[in-house]
Amino acid sequence: MVTVNKKNSLRISGHFLLLLGIIFMALILPVSAATVEENAVAIDNLQTALTAMWLILCGGIVFLMHAGFSLVEIGLTRVKNTANILMKNFMTVCIGIVVYWVIGWALMYGADYAGIIGTNQFFLAGANNAVWNSWWFQMVFAATGATIVSGAMAERTSFKAYLVYTVLLVGLIYPVFGHWVWSGVGILTTGPIVDAIGAGFHDFAGSAVVHMIGGFSALIGVMLVGPRIGKFKNGKPVVIAGHSLPLAFLGTLILAFGWVGFNGGSTLNANDPYMSLVIVNTFLAAGIGAITVMMITWMKTGKPDPSLTANGLLAGLVAITAPCGSVTNGAAVIIGIIAGIVVYVGVMFNENKLKLDDPVGAIAVHGYCGAWGILSVGIFAVGQGNGILADATYTAGSAGLLYGGYQQFIIQVIGLVVAIIWACGTSFVIFKILDAIMGLRVSEEDEIAGLDMREHGMAAYPEFVLAKE
Repeated sequence: MVTVNKKNSLRISGHFLLLLGIIFMALILPVSAATVEENAVAIDNLQTALTAMWLILCGGIVFLMHAGFSLVEIGLTRVKNTANILMKNFMTVCIGIVVYWVIGWALMYGADYAGIIGTNQFFLAGANNAVWNSWWFQMVFAATGATIVSGAMAERTSFKAYLVYTVLLVGLIYPVFGHWVWSGVGILTTGPIVDAIGAGFHDFAGSAVVHMIGGFSALIGVMLVGPRIGKFKNGKPVVIAGHSLPLAFLGTLILAFGWVGFNGGSTLNANDPYMSLVIVNTFLAAGIGAITVMMITWMKTGKPDPSLTANGLLAGLVAITAPCGSVTNGAAVIIGIIAGIVVYVGVMFNENKLKLDDPVGAIAVHGYCGAWGILSVGIFAVGQGNGILADATYTAGSAGLLYGGYQQFIIQVIGLVVAIIWACGTSFVIFKILDAIMGLRVSEEDEIAGLDMREHGMAAYPEFVLAKE
């Protein structure tokens, strides 16, 4: 026999009466249907809110990439310089926030002057919610270029000189080139050059604006600061092993996660129908880039190289950053394969031919693979209104060489050359001035002792230091 106690019976009766009350109120109250205009406004407000939250979230994900850069750099360098590298990366972010607020945003997105530079909104004067939202997302990109320089020049560069250079990169080098590409009115996207060619320069999320600017600035810095003591013997490179592959690999994976915000957020629209294509292309290129480098090192030496393989993943990410919203999945795979080849050949060329000492391979990863990413737009871009991107808005305007176009390739080459000249020229002048005023490199004695104690007065691993003593 089934029994129902009094308490349960009352609860059921109460729910039934509540339901009857709701039905009664629905019947007697007047219903006011929303107008078409009201629905349109509500939908527009929802889409605006989604985009604002998407940019805040993606900005946070990109911000986390600075932790990834820190771990990669300390993992691939020696114990005695760990605190110094952590401080450089930490202060890069802190300086970047303030400098991009004071001047960087204004030069990049302020009222245009002749397609060359922004001229207002210093200190975000007159900003509203939309500007603050955009500033947050753009700011986290700005400091990344300086972080690239940090890794390439690690273990022998003056901390003071690096901080001053960071101010100038975030406050001048990066935003001016960014204005030419991303402001919508810059010389590489509008004006006589673009009109003559018939296509505007396309860099979806920063293969040139972020990675080439950082990578080729690092190239000049490494050339001027010189190699670490003991890196070359009789003209041949000597391996200076980093102290923690686990940290380097953890940092690499954090950076890969950061690209969800880096590329995904660069749609600048949470309602963009091709955001998922951007993400898929990003990680296809990353995965195949790592596989490619692993196979190359395995065939060349008989053993797969861990640190170069990790750089292969980053190479694919950097290369696909420009074309990720403009190409098919198959093209993304090809771009990643070639990026893996580029980073391996680039690292070997830098060390064996140019005699450059780049402890983390930043020049090849960001500079050379960034350049390949820019060219790949001109080769593989489907073009607006074509194929799978028939109604896309965040894609290259013209088709690439494989789809019968040539204008996009021409403007990509021009933008690539301009990026190299701008990054190398400005960095050369700045580094030379810094070297003359305060010295770019630490003393030989300080470099041998380690920058942790000499620059900061403490070690990152004090127990390890005491054990050695």
